[in-house]
Amino acid sequence: MEDKTVKRYYRLKQKQKEIEQELSELRGEIVKHCTEQELSELEIGSYKVKIVAQERKEFDETKLFAALPDPEVWRLLSKPDSSKIAGLIKLNVISEDTIKDTYSVKHLSLLQVDKK
Repeated sequence: MEDKTVKRYYRLKQKQKEIEQELSELRGEIVKHCTEQELSELEIGSYKVKIVAQERKEFDETKLFAALPDPEVWRLLSKPDSSKIAGLIKLNVISEDTIKDTYSVKHLSLLQVDKK
């Protein structure tokens, strides 16, 4: 491996950080504008902006472990994973009611920008 390969990788990672930071700032501006205007969709020039509301459950490990009746079920999870927990609920291994106090719901706004 050559020094220039590592140097190039480092430079690209720095660019990536800068781009991600700028994207985050622009995303914030767009979401803020849409929120203030109470818009979920917006067309600007040849672009269509869409804000999609989403909820994500964030589990408290201690409460979840206490709520699960069978330690074997906990072993299947190993750590709280929303998709695995949703799967266990769908399979009727555990019930939504059993874990209702073990998580908080985080509201997210996903931004989609497409060209018309």
